[in-house]
Amino acid sequence: MGLFNAFRRQHTGGSSGVRARLEGAMSRRRLRGWQPPLENINSLVASGGPRLLARSRELVVTNGYAANACEAYAANLVGDGIKPSSLIEDGELRDKIQRLWLAWTDQADADGLTDFYGLQAMIAREMFVAGECFVRIRPRRTEDGLLVPMQLQLLHSEMLPFEKVETAPNGNRIRCGIEFDLIGRRVAYHFRRRHPGDSTDRGDVVPATSRVSAEDVLHIYRPIDAGQIRSLPHVAPAMVRLFLLDQYDDAELDRKKTAAMFADFITKNAPEEALMGEVEDEGTGIGIASLEPGTLQVLLPGEDIKFSSPADVGGGYEAFQYRTLLAISASLGLPYHLVTGDVRQANYSSLRAELVEFRRRIGQLQHGVLAHQFCRPVWIRWLETAALSGALDLARDAEKMAGLIVERWWKKE
Repeated sequence: MGLFNAFRRQHTGGSSGVRARLEGAMSRRRLRGWQPPLENINSLVASGGPRLLARSRELVVTNGYAANACEAYAANLVGDGIKPSSLIEDGELRDKIQRLWLAWTDQADADGLTDFYGLQAMIAREMFVAGECFVRIRPRRTEDGLLVPMQLQLLHSEMLPFEKVETAPNGNRIRCGIEFDLIGRRVAYHFRRRHPGDSTDRGDVVPATSRVSAEDVLHIYRPIDAGQIRSLPHVAPAMVRLFLLDQYDDAELDRKKTAAMFADFITKNAPEEALMGEVEDEGTGIGIASLEPGTLQVLLPGEDIKFSSPADVGGGYEAFQYRTLLAISASLGLPYHLVTGDVRQANYSSLRAELVEFRRRIGQLQHGVLAHQFCRPVWIRWLETAALSGALDLARDAEKMAGLIVERWWKKE
């Protein structure tokens, strides 16, 4: 009867059940120091975005685990490229369009460093490091000699200033460098003309920012909250652990290195008498005796030798490393073995379980972010440019043109 009454109170809105559900809102001794501010994500991004971005870039360059995680993230998100598959029924026209597209992908990069699918990989890395990437669509002149007069220019997150929050002369609001009209639509981006961290770019004095129409800019990021206008680095939840673990590993390595430099210590009652092979250090004036293989050292009366016995890291070092890296992998949303390369404790079942969940997340990003925000807009803009420039003759059949616009994108395994 007692158990029945307890169950009834819990499931009929009893005071104890309500109290348990509202435990996180209590302000008693245990939670008195937990007073987070109720801030909008855009305020958090504007205030902490630049510092997070700088730390994230440094981590991916200097930290081996972060660098490996970034490459694994990009490789699984993009692979060898997300490619279009035309649904048009006219085989001749479909083949012509696919051939023209394939030839243009080699000319897609405005910097001339990679092709269209290489740009996808760069975007994926930027999403890991900065949480977002900007792609500017650059129309080209006919005399530039491109198959389709259009190229893509990648811009880092730093090129759009977080601190630019003001009202434009036309009455539009500028928030974190993005200009919105009166009904909340994005109408322009105010990019810096130079990267703020590039000391090699020293040209003439120019205005700090340049206004670029939103029609020519693709803002690629994963929104995690309603109304979010800028993003945070994907590596942000794991940044502190990665940084502190790297410092701990460096300190442990230096400690072992320093300890290994001392083989033994010799004490003697008459310091003025030199040992066999003893030389005096010029900097400190302290005698140092070197050891060689097969040496038999005879000690004088009153001398004693004590061998160095440096402390080991202890049996908990491996377990501590494993648990910390496991938490880092969970923060990054990546399987443990993709972050660390460690498969000693893995088997087929555990790897399969990790990869199934990971592929669900990657599929979500491919469809909802990369294909929706980058691939489809580029495909539509490319078709329009190809038709207007005469590279494709699509005016003969408006129905075929409409069929081309609605394309499906797939990841080639």
